[in-house]
Amino acid sequence: MHSLSNPLYISDMTFSTQFLALAFPEIDPVLLQIGPFAIRWYALAYIAGLVIGWRLMMRFAAAPGSAVSVKDVDDFLVWATLGVVLGGRLGYVLFYKPAFYFANPSEILMVWQGGMSFHGGFLGVVVAAFLFCRKRDIPTLALADMLSLVAPVGLFFGRIANFINGELFGRTSDVPWAMVFPNGGPLPRHPSQLYEALLEGALLFAILLWVRRTSLADKPGVLTGLFLVGYAAARGFVELFRQPDAHLGFLAGGTTMGQLLSLPMIVIGLYLILRPKNVKA
Repeated sequence: MHSLSNPLYISDMTFSTQFLALAFPEIDPVLLQIGPFAIRWYALAYIAGLVIGWRLMMRFAAAPGSAVSVKDVDDFLVWATLGVVLGGRLGYVLFYKPAFYFANPSEILMVWQGGMSFHGGFLGVVVAAFLFCRKRDIPTLALADMLSLVAPVGLFFGRIANFINGELFGRTSDVPWAMVFPNGGPLPRHPSQLYEALLEGALLFAILLWVRRTSLADKPGVLTGLFLVGYAAARGFVELFRQPDAHLGFLAGGTTMGQLLSLPMIVIGLYLILRPKNVKA
């Protein structure tokens, strides 16, 4: 009988698991490079999310009864871009590797090396939207609902870029679709980036579009609340299969940083969904 303490058995098991694993489609993270100038899939993912989200919001703003005008959406694109990029980077610096970046402040600006936090980007857009609404005298929840409808589009492209880069991979697994990632060691792992793309991106987008067509969306803030709860639930679930960040590992009770940062989103989201219609958020 084999024993897990037997190194020969572990070697056999490793070889067998690798043999059954799917091949990782090694795609160069750099799509095009001309001298020092490089176009990366990661940057294209952000551009695609912002541009497609902007076009969808223009369409929603043109619908009868919209409290947000097409011109407002057009002007907000720059604000949203700054919120996503600055918030995403600062969120990663503060939430995930503060000691490293405080010791190496020049590294903070090197966004092309990777390191963006969704929760930071989310907070960045929240601040940008709040300031923009105050400046234009736009109902905050009207813009928030519109942003929530298109946010899953950006999440989808972002997770696909994570997969292409071979980063943020999952825990070791023997499921038939497990893959051996270039930087993930010899054992096959869950392609958790694809799980997130499907749940946080495609599925959440479909649910929000469906709710938008129902009477539930008549109450301002409902779509925002559904996005917050839906994202937090999807992220919390996929974290069960995703490898925690090496420098953080598991936190209290076996949780991860992604799960802990998602808890406030559930609380705020439920409040927006369940609050009486005549109560301001």
